[in-house]
Amino acid sequence: MEKRTLGRTGREIGVVGLGCWQLGGDWGEVPSGDALATLDAAVASGVTFLDTADVYGDGRSEQLVGQFLRANPGAGLTVATKMGRRGDPHVAERYSEENFRAWTDRSRANLGVDRIDLVQLHCPPTPVYSRDEVFDALDRLVSEGRIAAYGVSVETVAEALTAIARPGVATVQIVLNAFRQKPLDEVLPAAAAAGVGIIARVPLASGLLSGRYTESTEFAPDDHRTFNRHGEAFDVGETFGGVDFAAGVAAARELTPLVPAGATQAQLALRWILDRDAVSTVIPGARSPEQARANAAAAALAPLSAAATAQVRAVYDERIRPFVHGRW
Repeated sequence: MEKRTLGRTGREIGVVGLGCWQLGGDWGEVPSGDALATLDAAVASGVTFLDTADVYGDGRSEQLVGQFLRANPGAGLTVATKMGRRGDPHVAERYSEENFRAWTDRSRANLGVDRIDLVQLHCPPTPVYSRDEVFDALDRLVSEGRIAAYGVSVETVAEALTAIARPGVATVQIVLNAFRQKPLDEVLPAAAAAGVGIIARVPLASGLLSGRYTESTEFAPDDHRTFNRHGEAFDVGETFGGVDFAAGVAAARELTPLVPAGATQAQLALRWILDRDAVSTVIPGARSPEQARANAAAAALAPLSAAATAQVRAVYDERIRPFVHGRW
């Protein structure tokens, strides 16, 4: 698999990683055996970057990743986790050095590591980005060897641009997909100029861009695609990229004719992201070994043609832009 530099970490990682939210929860049940088999299939397919968080299943995702790491020493993996959402209520004041130490200690125990490769602030309240003491505390965690590097997972373009301007921020994780194209305008150029890595999350718009759903598709009650469609539990942009489900299904149908022979629509959607050189890695989730292998295979597809890229943009402009472009 092609590798790219993960921003200011200096690490070389595969361009397709694995998002591990679903191994913890909020996507329906994933038994431990299936989770470990999925991790194994992803890594065997060239994935070298795993992204998790301390709140995914209240630590279950981190623990499963830790179990996999212990079973596969020397696998050359880069593991990123996130912190901040354990603060209740989720307010800027919770992003303190005291909490950072407690949260990273918990994550180090869950992952079974002394030093975490990358810790990301987990979509913090906007005021956090302007607080020097937050980033001073993160710098101290790096100097003490608790973490190797830090980044931020953001909700908005404005937050991303503020984070990129911070000299210690190694990476920015942001929603980027064919239905969320606003980051292309300013965020990717700014990150490239600053040497900050871009981690593209929600790359398939929670499955919309796979082309597998119809307007009548239903999801399990414990799946965020059921309980967070209107932002009831967390930012609605994390579910279907903030796109109305029925509208997204219809828009995704217009992309089907663009799928190359022998490929899937999900692979087309991932390749569209990888065609952006400023993206360090894309982190689709997977609930099965088959999905993990198929996602990784997107890295081997040829870049999209200029005509196909233009058609993806046209579908976005006509079908999606009015509903999402001004929101995040």
